[in-house]
Amino acid sequence: MNKLLEKLAPFLQQTWQKAGFETPTAIQDTTIPLLIEGKDLIAESPTGTGKTLAYLLPLLNRIDPALPSLQVVVLASSQELVMQVYQEFQKWSEGSGIRGTSIIGGANMKRQLEKLKKRPQVIFATPGRLLELMKQKKIKMHEVKMIVLDEADQLLVAEHRGTVQNIVKSTLQDRQVVLFSATLKPETEQLGKELTKDAEVVRIGKDEKASAGKVEHFYFVCEQREKIKLLEKIARLSEIKALAFINDISEVSVAAAKLNFKELSVGLLHSELSKIEREKALREFRSGKLSMLIATDVAARGLDIPGVTHVVNIDLPRDITQYVHRAGRTARMGASGMVLSLVTEREERDIKRFCRDLKVPVDKRIFYKGQISEDQEQVRKGRG
Repeated sequence: MNKLLEKLAPFLQQTWQKAGFETPTAIQDTTIPLLIEGKDLIAESPTGTGKTLAYLLPLLNRIDPALPSLQVVVLASSQELVMQVYQEFQKWSEGSGIRGTSIIGGANMKRQLEKLKKRPQVIFATPGRLLELMKQKKIKMHEVKMIVLDEADQLLVAEHRGTVQNIVKSTLQDRQVVLFSATLKPETEQLGKELTKDAEVVRIGKDEKASAGKVEHFYFVCEQREKIKLLEKIARLSEIKALAFINDISEVSVAAAKLNFKELSVGLLHSELSKIEREKALREFRSGKLSMLIATDVAARGLDIPGVTHVVNIDLPRDITQYVHRAGRTARMGASGMVLSLVTEREERDIKRFCRDLKVPVDKRIFYKGQISEDQEQVRKGRG
């Protein structure tokens, strides 16, 4: 057994073996020992590298099942991410006697209060709802000894920052504070340092990502009004499971409705949908009932959806960081995938710049007889 795993409780070692994992990923190998030691941590690692388990295993290792009080809090920016991490917790805590629950905005408050009566030792929460319940004195934070910020760069934006800071400050003085993110901007790191004490800063580079080099990057040039027509052609490709991104929340429903009108199995995901609608869309996309999910960045952030074959930028990402986040949704766990960007002539410069800065090749493509094909004019120029 890996030396790292020997430091973990027997129930975690058993679940690891049952899951069929061989060796820990780079982020797990680096951060788990630090977290077991009780150090504060600020960690950056690309999407799909095993960040959730990197903090979940030490967290479970730390909880004392004999103490009925709340001991650990995990914060995430979206309801979907909270639920995804909570499901992982349920799998990994089996047989441990550790109680956990999820607390998210938009869910039935009465039902959440019932869950709290069972005295969870770990809570997975969105910050707004957690603070609301703290103010109502329904959640007591005075014995919390560890707090995790998952996708910390999203939790420390201006909108959530004050709430998150209040939550962290309500815990024990000698608390352990842990921040994980796929991209760590300098301002996020600085805010993280203000919340932590002598934090270790860990960065796992893109070149250590298991699926590096298996993503192809292509773009199509078209007028803005033609983007939906191109999207329809992409949605008709065989064996496709595509996650498509739009920047403006109001445009998501419009795009999905146009494709549904053409009898294509396309769903939508954005923060203004109800919890039930979002869960249904994700369930149907994961199962393959939907071949395409049109989403905003915020709604899709941090979600682990296996088997995504294509990422489509209907709207160009606002910056290179957003491009990296979106691209990280495909080619996970060694699979291959494509990132397709639909750009106007003016945006063509930007997509080329993003890929140049990321040191990844990007090529122009066209649709020919319903398939993605090389641009013959480009081919001729190349041969000339």
